[in-house]
Amino acid sequence: MIAPVIDELAKEYAGKLSCYKVNTDECPNIASQCGIRSIPTVLFYNKGERKESIIGAVPKSTLCSTLEKYIDG
Repeated sequence: MIAPVIDELAKEYAGKLSCYKVNTDECPNIASQCGIRSIPTVLFYNKGERKESIIGAVPKSTLCSTLEKYIDG
């Protein structure tokens, strides 16, 4: 449901960020390590440090405004 939006953002912000998708059914250890309990969950990291998470399907504008807080320059 949110995957197409993430794909769009990856293209729009190419060179400024990296987007990764994890199938929690196939990689339950990663989900556990990251504390993912609900799907979809979007985690935001900056310089290797977890900054925020958004749980649930949200509008693209919500994801963009969160991303903009962490994009350098």
